[in-house]
Amino acid sequence: MDLYDLFFLLSLAAGFLMAFNLGANDVANSMASAVGARAITVKQAVFIAGILNFVGAVFLGSHVTATVSKGIINPAGISDPQLILIGMFSALLAAALWVLIATLTGLPVSSTHSIVGAILGFGIVAGGPSVVQWSKLGGVVASWFVSPFFAALVGFLIFTQIRRKIFMATHFIESARTWGPRWMALTMVLVGFSFLYKTPVGEQLALAWYQSLALVAVLALVVWYLSARMAWRLAKRVEESAEGVEAIFRKMQIFTSCYVALSQGANDVANAVGPIAAIYVLAKQGALLAKADVPLWLLGLGGLGIALGICVLGHKVMATVGEKITTLTNTRGFAVDFAAATTVLVASKLGLPVSTTHAAVGAVTGVGLARGFRAVDFGVLGKIVVYWLLTVPIAALTSIVIFQVLRWTFL
Repeated sequence: MDLYDLFFLLSLAAGFLMAFNLGANDVANSMASAVGARAITVKQAVFIAGILNFVGAVFLGSHVTATVSKGIINPAGISDPQLILIGMFSALLAAALWVLIATLTGLPVSSTHSIVGAILGFGIVAGGPSVVQWSKLGGVVASWFVSPFFAALVGFLIFTQIRRKIFMATHFIESARTWGPRWMALTMVLVGFSFLYKTPVGEQLALAWYQSLALVAVLALVVWYLSARMAWRLAKRVEESAEGVEAIFRKMQIFTSCYVALSQGANDVANAVGPIAAIYVLAKQGALLAKADVPLWLLGLGGLGIALGICVLGHKVMATVGEKITTLTNTRGFAVDFAAATTVLVASKLGLPVSTTHAAVGAVTGVGLARGFRAVDFGVLGKIVVYWLLTVPIAALTSIVIFQVLRWTFL
């Protein structure tokens, strides 16, 4: 067994660990608001997210991925392919270890920023500062501020609007029956554009803007009609109270959470299989390409790891995001999902490297602030922000240590 085969096998194990952590930390965010608002139980969340993420990763995930995650370094600046081989493995292992530590402490961190920091670390040691695409790193730093604040603002505005239009109305249930389907149709618009512009399958369809608009408009009308019928039936069974309104919004929240889980499986699996794909290409062709075909079995391995991660450790991050920052109800949870999905869609279209983790936490905070500062636990929020700021430097330093040890051992 030569060096390439050895590190390819090792990278499969490290990639599976990274996928496991994606499920346990990133994916748990998608279900946190639904669990925190008691729309579904933890067991139901694990089942739904596990299945939808596996389906998203295997059937909707890209079969072509960037081998150097997010283009953070220029591999042409590193002449020895064996250095890239060992470096990619070091980056994958370092990022996986950091996300695992964060998960065990119940704190949500960005897996994308972990892998970016880890690749940055080995890149500087292997090729010097000149191989780093510093402008990309600047975008990562900007996203620490842009995505949580934008999501918090959207969440604040959405929940304020729900409260004004429904909870401050004379007849709660009648208002919920009127406004619920409108919010549902608007959610479908968001989900439709997210699917067409954010998932690999949607990008492959390559619809013209007017075709996308027509398709999304039809889907929104269908959803409005179906949700209006559902709300009408529910309104006859619930009492004229705040609890009755929450019962109507409970169904809407499950829908948004399911979409986020499916979308995450399709998009985030690349964080686990991208570096493996780089090592796979090196092992097969002896040189690194910018993009690589990803075999279906490798996507399946990533999807299985994500599903297993949310089953085993997903409850830890779910408890923090869904329960410890602020108290969530179904209307608040719906506002959180809507704000997080809006942030990810808008920021992606503007070319900003947004983190779903940051968007979810920002949205929860914004919805909490709509009820005043006392409604938010800033102690928990402070710990989360510290972990966000530590992610890139710790992943980079860990990657450097692993890289140097392996370099001295094998080269």
